[in-house]
Amino acid sequence: MTREMTCIVCPKGCTIKIELEGKDILSIEGHTCKRGEVYARNECVAPMRTLTTTAAVEGGGVVAVKSDNVIPKELLFKAMEIVNEVRVPRDAALGSIVVENILGTGANIVTTALIR
Repeated sequence: MTREMTCIVCPKGCTIKIELEGKDILSIEGHTCKRGEVYARNECVAPMRTLTTTAAVEGGGVVAVKSDNVIPKELLFKAMEIVNEVRVPRDAALGSIVVENILGTGANIVTTALIR
């Protein structure tokens, strides 16, 4: 099977072609740097994402939050369920941890905006 993707590591946006046999990578071509190859390999074997969303604030409203590190793509919906239950204190500062080590991934969910 051949998979084609656009690399998002740098502004070049290389079109990368990956030849797969099941989960085994047979070849990767089209990347112009080592980072592109690493991105393509990771995207095929273990895709990771930064979670960006909002969380409810105590007393009403929402605040922007994100994971401070990438988490496995397959855990995004479970992570969202946890974030949806969180109530961020109204006095939380920018960068406050609202969920520590979400789902054992080592990533924290932190505020990315001030609460007004």
